[in-house]
Amino acid sequence: MTPRRDPLRLAPGLTLALFLVPIGAGLLGTLAPAFGWMPAIGEARLSLDPWRTLLEQPGIATSLRLTLTTGFLATALSLLFACGFAALASTRPGIAGFERALAPLLATPHVAVAIGFAFLIASSGFFARVVSPWLTGWERPPPFGIVRDPYGISFVAGLVIKETAFLVLMVLAAQGQVRAAQALAAARALGYSPLVAWAKVVLPAVYRQIRLPVYAVLAFSLSNVEVALVLAPGTPPPLAVLAMRWFTGWDLALYPVAAAAATLQLLVVAAGILAWRLGELAVKRLHRAWCERGRRRGPAGPVLALGGAGAVVSGGLVLAAIAAMALWSVAEGWRYPDALPAALSLRSWARAAPTMLDLVATTALVAAAATLIALALALACLENEARRDLKPGAGALWLLYLPLLVPQIAFLFGAQVALVRLDLDGTLLAVIWAHLLFVLPYVFLSLADPFRALDPRYARIAAGLGARPWRTFVSVKLPMLARPVGTAFAVGFSVSVALYLPTLFAGAGRIMTLTTEAVTLSSGADRRVVGVTAFLQAALPLAVYAAALAAPGLLAARSRRRAA
Repeated sequence: MTPRRDPLRLAPGLTLALFLVPIGAGLLGTLAPAFGWMPAIGEARLSLDPWRTLLEQPGIATSLRLTLTTGFLATALSLLFACGFAALASTRPGIAGFERALAPLLATPHVAVAIGFAFLIASSGFFARVVSPWLTGWERPPPFGIVRDPYGISFVAGLVIKETAFLVLMVLAAQGQVRAAQALAAARALGYSPLVAWAKVVLPAVYRQIRLPVYAVLAFSLSNVEVALVLAPGTPPPLAVLAMRWFTGWDLALYPVAAAAATLQLLVVAAGILAWRLGELAVKRLHRAWCERGRRRGPAGPVLALGGAGAVVSGGLVLAAIAAMALWSVAEGWRYPDALPAALSLRSWARAAPTMLDLVATTALVAAAATLIALALALACLENEARRDLKPGAGALWLLYLPLLVPQIAFLFGAQVALVRLDLDGTLLAVIWAHLLFVLPYVFLSLADPFRALDPRYARIAAGLGARPWRTFVSVKLPMLARPVGTAFAVGFSVSVALYLPTLFAGAGRIMTLTTEAVTLSSGADRRVVGVTAFLQAALPLAVYAAALAAPGLLAARSRRRAA
């Protein structure tokens, strides 16, 4: 029996407090100004004036429409591409290889992908250069805008090429849990084509497993700021960008309006998830009716094949975006319509080195600190589960996803107000704490399945040999979990590197990272400088991923040499 004094009993409560207290305080700190209560600027009575002012803002209806259309379209396409890829992969061996190939796609931050994608598709970008002037006749960049188009198409594309990789990983992991191979074999024996069989017997079971990740993608797409600042139209921008502009402006009178916009963003995300859930129920009925008709072939096969092709193209575009950033960072004169730079040079790197070294150090310090704290909390919670034989329910999973489902803009301003009162605003500690909120869910989710899959007999054998629980954890479990722990660290590190709004609000503009610098430069700086910054932002988490994959093997080889 676990002693009552076991400090691990405190781990779940402490972890939940790290989620619920900041989010709850942040939401209250945003809701109060949204309804006129902000004594710091002389507003000490409840009113609907901020909402009236918000609804009177020019272009607010367009911002709302843009938010809804781009968010739903990006989520639907990402899900289609992920399911199509998984369906195609299920008919061929080597899924583990696909999962390993996802690492660079998952590690690259959203902003870096967005900047590299803009380099590719801009009217003077790489794609236009490749076909000019021999095919298009363009001696100069065409006059039409592709990046920041008024319909948000480039914004949707930028979200899709990044979110597809995340959902592919979720779908592939879910397939292993639902025994997809056996279900597919049974359906194929009844005469169904491979892709139709996947759509009929695997997709419903898989979707139940990935529902929360899909909601997280929907919430992110409806409330994203950093990708929108690079690819979305700016007059007017999506709702979250509009709220951020008012929050970060110098006019304090706009804070209540910004809070109303952030509250509206929260309502939009909540309504969006509810609408998506209602859509799930409708699709479920249609799917059941389709299955009952028993048709062996149909449009599901071509649609999934098209989705799989879209996933492959998305992955290729992410890699091309990274290559474009790298090429621009060493370009020495690259005039349109030349397909390649006239010369290559490290001059841009040399000029940017002093600033970049400071940014890399700050980014790595914040990411490493937040991830190590998240690892300690996740391992403590999981070890507490194992010792007390606990089985967390669906409610615990919803709480874990809460920071990913609540729009960042909806609670970060209120959290910043709390930091100001605690005299922590603009400090490195505040930024690490803000990053921890978003790193911890990903670290926990990365570790949970491998930890829970450990055979409990190893711990029993160690206990039978006289090892105490902590000795068993350190000497038996952790070495066996070296690769999952390394992967979880890499995942958390890459999540932290990609965070923009938490750094902006908690750091109060005084703590700069590669991400905040990349977003700032993307609005009009020299492409070579932008390329250096964005490439470093992509390279840092990739290097950590590579180290995390290599370290367990090196440690195992070292242990074998010692044993020999």
